[in-house]
Amino acid sequence: MDDLAGFLRTRRSRVDPAAVGIPTDSRRRVEGLRREEVAHLSGVSVDYYVRLEQGRATQPSEQVLDALARVLGLDETERGHLDRLARQRRRRAKAPGGRVRPELLRVLGLVADAPALIMDHRLDVLAGNRLAGLLYGRPLPGLNTARHIFLDEAERGLYADWETCTLDVVGHLRLAAGKYPDDPRLASLIGELAMGSERFRRLWARADVRARTHGRKAYRHPLVGLLELHQENFALPDESGMELLVLSAAPGSPTEDGLRLLASLGPDTDDAHPTLNAQVRE
Repeated sequence: MDDLAGFLRTRRSRVDPAAVGIPTDSRRRVEGLRREEVAHLSGVSVDYYVRLEQGRATQPSEQVLDALARVLGLDETERGHLDRLARQRRRRAKAPGGRVRPELLRVLGLVADAPALIMDHRLDVLAGNRLAGLLYGRPLPGLNTARHIFLDEAERGLYADWETCTLDVVGHLRLAAGKYPDDPRLASLIGELAMGSERFRRLWARADVRARTHGRKAYRHPLVGLLELHQENFALPDESGMELLVLSAAPGSPTEDGLRLLASLGPDTDDAHPTLNAQVRE
């Protein structure tokens, strides 16, 4: 299925006809807008819009994309995703190599009182500080948080807001797939998740995209209990596709106490340096 075609179909199915001035009655059988209604409201021909949804149209102009975004009620993240999908045939971004610079590891090691991770667009953990390893309760090399959330039933209880986490993961991977459509490792991961998780298949079919840059992240740690953290995502430069994630606790909160307790339960300073994923040492 053409990614642009599928995205357009899912978006128009969610538009309330009444919200855009189209009267409805009980005889209407279409969920959302019809193709001809989207075409009319966007100012394009019905034939051209049908070809867009069939993956047969040439690259649409910015004006057409703006009009479609307006009619379909796309937010800023969805509008950017639409633009990337429309340009996939002409300009396909090469997937980043995932090399973590030593200077980044040094910065990561300076974060002592909060779990901190470096992740790539596939949600592979490329490096993590000591407290991050203690939070996940396992070695960080080889950890992919999408697999961890969807496929590791034994670890599901770690995520206090598991359903919200699944929405975030699928939305992120949808954005990544739109940006790097020729990344075989990403395609393999998506296929693995679809084969192993019915919830992933259902969410993926919705074609939702999410760009989460900050927000609440709650964990139920088996040793220290509930940790209500605030996550900040910092996109790293040089088109690396990597992000630095820092999970902080509010000062004076029970979670701050919980992190201190967690740090005291872990190994001593011999293991205090950031752990680098073996896949990115090359």
